[in-house]
Amino acid sequence: MVRMSEITTKKTWDNFLNKIGDFDFYHTYDYHQISKSENDKAVLLIYEHDDVIIGLPMVIRSITGTPYYDVTSVYGYCGPISKNVTDKFDNSILIKNLTEYFRSKDIISIFSRLNPYVKSQSIVLNGYGEIVVGGKLVNIDVTIDKDMQRQSYQNRLKTHVNKSRRNCIVKRAETNKDILEFIDIYYESMNRVNASSYYYFNTDYFFNLYKSNNFNTDILLAIEKESSKIIAGSIFIKTNKIIQYHLSGTRSEYLHLMPNKLLIDEMRLIGTKENYKFFNLGGGLGGSNMDSLFKFKSSFSKDIKDFKLWKLIINQEIYDQLLKKNSLEKVNAISFFPLYRYSEK
Repeated sequence: MVRMSEITTKKTWDNFLNKIGDFDFYHTYDYHQISKSENDKAVLLIYEHDDVIIGLPMVIRSITGTPYYDVTSVYGYCGPISKNVTDKFDNSILIKNLTEYFRSKDIISIFSRLNPYVKSQSIVLNGYGEIVVGGKLVNIDVTIDKDMQRQSYQNRLKTHVNKSRRNCIVKRAETNKDILEFIDIYYESMNRVNASSYYYFNTDYFFNLYKSNNFNTDILLAIEKESSKIIAGSIFIKTNKIIQYHLSGTRSEYLHLMPNKLLIDEMRLIGTKENYKFFNLGGGLGGSNMDSLFKFKSSFSKDIKDFKLWKLIINQEIYDQLLKKNSLEKVNAISFFPLYRYSEK
């Protein structure tokens, strides 16, 4: 018998994740509440059939000026989580039930960034819409010896980390003052690179990450030895066997010391000691593997993963009407999805 249900409360959401076991912090209730926009609804959609259990975390958004909705994922690496899904899993019944659910909710399209560190996602979604490679991600394999990990560092990176260690010490943020100092450094960095407004998270965002009981947030701070001044910081979020490099910033006047490289190196050592499996540094801006950000991250490791995106149109007729309404019906060369929201970008 197939059972479909919605979860929207923290206790039930947390219990389900504990039942599944294999998930990242992007799948948690707390991160969905921290990340979603005020008018959006976070839902964990559950499918159960025989011994197979599948959960699809999603953010449901209204499509302005219409009675319709669409689904997106939180920023980061999300996608379905599952238990007892094997390579022989037949997802035809799942697809039928998901489609009925989406249609009953007037949902037009679904978009989700997938997570290469969570098993069986491509099996669950096989043949349902399309899965495309959106870019590359850099992982440090923290299951191998720490000295072997360092052998994958580019020579220039080794020199920079050594220089930074000579000039800086690293500590964890432990007080509100420490966190506020990190936030100030982060904003300074966003100003320096002319970041979009999206990346200017409010103060509550950082404190809510830090105090969540769904995952462990480590904020590492680099302190210059000579001045005892905090000059850089990075947020790393740890869940199950996965470490995610989340946010980072450096004081402009101390860029020459490259403390951000030291902070990643320090977390690599911590992750190895604490028996983590993956240390995801992420990819380039917008999924690019050609920009300076990706080149920076890939200087740490040659373990490159595909970053995949799931795209699904539930109601093609309404989707096309929305394109026409936004004067996008003749646009074919843009990979943005759903395309009718392109003008919002």
